[in-house]
Amino acid sequence: MDSQQPDLHSARLILRPAGPAFAQALLCYQQRNCEHLVPWGPIHTELSSAQAFLAGRANDWGEGRGASYLLFLREDAETVVGTASLFKLERGMMQGCTMGYGIDRSLQGTGLMREALAALIGLAFGPLGLHRIQANYQADNVRSAALLERLGFAIEGRASQYLFLNGAWRDHVLTALINPDFAWADPP
Repeated sequence: MDSQQPDLHSARLILRPAGPAFAQALLCYQQRNCEHLVPWGPIHTELSSAQAFLAGRANDWGEGRGASYLLFLREDAETVVGTASLFKLERGMMQGCTMGYGIDRSLQGTGLMREALAALIGLAFGPLGLHRIQANYQADNVRSAALLERLGFAIEGRASQYLFLNGAWRDHVLTALINPDFAWADPP
């Protein structure tokens, strides 16, 4: 991958590469949205934990494992309002990754996450040259189901007891989006 992870832009958002410099902003986002985010995954409660997490995500880009972003409204470059990531990036025969995301509770239903994920999909299918993006959601997460459907993701199946979240094993719906313009640069 290029040595520098690019900023991404949408009509209303700037997606900045995740890094330890944003640890306090991430911590504020997660604390502000604790009740909203906990059912979907772990959150950070200590600055040192957020710094370590973001340092790892920054290293993912350089090592070709992923691309993690923090979402900022164009009119407020200081406040994190969401996250969006490509992770488990695989080359070789797979040429794919998994996508994860979350948005501030107060901004649900505004179309901002769709904007952010469209920019991330553009990175995945453009400069990264990937063939496939997978995104999984808990069956009762109707917002994620609708969002992924609007973005063109197709349901491929269900996974029982897929992830241990919020004290229990959670079933997930498995979806994927295939790059219609994929072309091998150098097939395995």
